[in-house]
Amino acid sequence: MGKTTAVSPLAPAQFPDLPVIDGVRFATVAAGVRYQKRTDVMLAELAPGSTIAGTFTKSATRAAPVLDCQAKIGGTSDAGAAILVNSGNANAFTGKGGVTAVQAITAAVADVCGIPQSRVFTSSTGVIGEPLPHDRITAVLSDLKTTLDANGIEAAARAIMTTDTFPKGAKAEVKIGSKTVSIAGIAKGSGMIAPDMATMLVYIFTDAEVSQPALQAMVSEYTDTTFNCITVDSDTSTSDSLIMAATGASGVNASESEAFKDALHELMLDLAHQVVKDGEGASKFVEIAITGAATNGDAKTHAMAIANSPLIKTAIAGQDPNWGRVVMAVGKSGAAADRDRLSIRFGDIEVAKDGWRSPNYSEEAAAAHMKGQNIVIGVDLGLGDGKATVWTCDLTHGYIDINADYRS
Repeated sequence: MGKTTAVSPLAPAQFPDLPVIDGVRFATVAAGVRYQKRTDVMLAELAPGSTIAGTFTKSATRAAPVLDCQAKIGGTSDAGAAILVNSGNANAFTGKGGVTAVQAITAAVADVCGIPQSRVFTSSTGVIGEPLPHDRITAVLSDLKTTLDANGIEAAARAIMTTDTFPKGAKAEVKIGSKTVSIAGIAKGSGMIAPDMATMLVYIFTDAEVSQPALQAMVSEYTDTTFNCITVDSDTSTSDSLIMAATGASGVNASESEAFKDALHELMLDLAHQVVKDGEGASKFVEIAITGAATNGDAKTHAMAIANSPLIKTAIAGQDPNWGRVVMAVGKSGAAADRDRLSIRFGDIEVAKDGWRSPNYSEEAAAAHMKGQNIVIGVDLGLGDGKATVWTCDLTHGYIDINADYRS
């Protein structure tokens, strides 16, 4: 899947020590879906009564697993549940064969795990347009079942990787009353990142008790300010899925807990940032903060126009403080803007003010900021109270190297 790349220079020092979530067990296996001699299938088994919520891509060419999950999310059951994910093949643009593959996998998982087929959720990630060899997956389900382990979440994070250079995980612990509940999440994503729902693939687990409507409300709300605010290359995947499960094993109800909600939001933002930091070929993590827009929606439109501009992203890669390209992106976005009210900052350095180069502008200071790994571009439109923050990365030749031979 593309050329082998070194671990992103923006990667965390190590995978976090995630807490065991009572009511969840994981297993992984090398099924040979596409990759050889590496794990490529993961199974998460959930305790009876677990509530499930999710958000998914709004792509018009959604993959068969996404459509199947969308049809199932929202139901409640006292039965157990399962999530099965394969990497290497997206099972997207595969017609009736894709639907058949999903039905075969979910039926087999239901049989092996002793749960209703309606409680089996699947995801596939990888190459688009190639039939999924689902028989390779169903053939290893017994092995997965017998190796389920509550401590297997890091292995699960590795099994769902495609062009990722590091596994992504995040955690949180929340005290509610006199008891503590835990949250753990994993994600994969590196390219084809411009979500319109969630992101590539994300799985979050908690031992808190949360009603399905409350869990769905949280996931939907926080998706908009986390995974829907990142972009690597402006391309929305056919397979983006976020699934969250609350096992209730702690016996602590967090449906109305503000502390739980805040912790979940921070965990989702952490995972979203990790996806950007593993952007294909990325060498810089970029925050774009818009203020003073006519509306919040306009602010996000401007932010995404800046974040997705190849001219801006390549300038960042070249450590060039070319703020004229920011002016260009604001002007082309289509959202309300007034040239003579526009101000721009690179980090703490004011480079433009009220539609003109700042009188205090220092090319040397701006260039020094661009040499860092963490870049901040601030834009004030001077029109109102609208604001938005999005995150992206630079665009280097590494992105071309990875994607030019992705299917080779």
